[in-house]
Amino acid sequence: MHDFVAIGETDTDVFIRLEDESGAQLSGMPDALDYRMSLPFAAKIPYESATIISGVGNAPNAAVSAARLGLRSALFAHVGDDEGGRNTIESLKEHGVDTSLVTPEAGKKTSHSYILWYKQDRTILRRHENFSYTLPDLGSPKWAYFSAMGSKADDFYNHFADYIEQHPQVKFAFQPGGNEIGLGTRLGRFYKRCDIFFSNVEEAGQILGIQTLGISELLKRVQALGPKIVVITDGPRGAYAFDGTNTYPQLPYPDPKPPFERTGAGDAFASTVVAALALGQDLPTALQWGAVNSMSVVQQVGAQKGLLTREKIEEYLKSAPAEFETKKL
Repeated sequence: MHDFVAIGETDTDVFIRLEDESGAQLSGMPDALDYRMSLPFAAKIPYESATIISGVGNAPNAAVSAARLGLRSALFAHVGDDEGGRNTIESLKEHGVDTSLVTPEAGKKTSHSYILWYKQDRTILRRHENFSYTLPDLGSPKWAYFSAMGSKADDFYNHFADYIEQHPQVKFAFQPGGNEIGLGTRLGRFYKRCDIFFSNVEEAGQILGIQTLGISELLKRVQALGPKIVVITDGPRGAYAFDGTNTYPQLPYPDPKPPFERTGAGDAFASTVVAALALGQDLPTALQWGAVNSMSVVQQVGAQKGLLTREKIEEYLKSAPAEFETKKL
């Protein structure tokens, strides 16, 4: 039996690192919706390097995170019947993830993302393949972790909602991707069955259809949709968790050096919190684990290279500053 099954799309990420002299310009405020990067049009833009990483995406990142922390982890996904799909399966196996639920679909191509990486952050050019998702027998894992399906997944959403309703013993974590966020509150069955929910501030506002709420109100309104625990991240300011009674603010773990590349920080945080809960940790401790792993991921290229083992996370926590301790408000 699996401890952790992640459900969602896979990507092959191509990181194109732009040179500082590329002519790229940033405008607006970081972490704001109007923060933008612009490049000279019809120009030849110099880049420093291109790095290809297979088997990534919200759900694959979560599956790798759980495996590295010692859980029996699997991924449900469809991939193309192509080199990208074969590389995805091989990469996941190398990370200790069970790929028996990964289906190569004939006539389809594995989804790709091209990531324009400038300084510490990135803009992602994304194209998702439309797969014919069918839900296999997932059994009864301890945790099912759902995130980021393709745009043609409406029927699959209903089938998965049936599954989690028919398996109340399976804990359910929901980290919506772009398509699920765009559906607002229409995935009501997911929210009502959800044991723990994750999003950032802007995404929570999009789901609720209002962008003027503070963290406290966002936590309460999302929790009113049904999740037992709501976790909302707020960029470099950290994260907040609400269990219906108590609110727990979580500071970021201090970076040992400036972030190198930020892809996967949110996935690392959310999946590590869930993995810690699966390993018997309480919520405050799980939030600390998530903050440590998120810090580590941004020190490497891509979403998986910096993911830590349990022993390494506990080592970091032994040297954490006093103010890092998670205390309820």
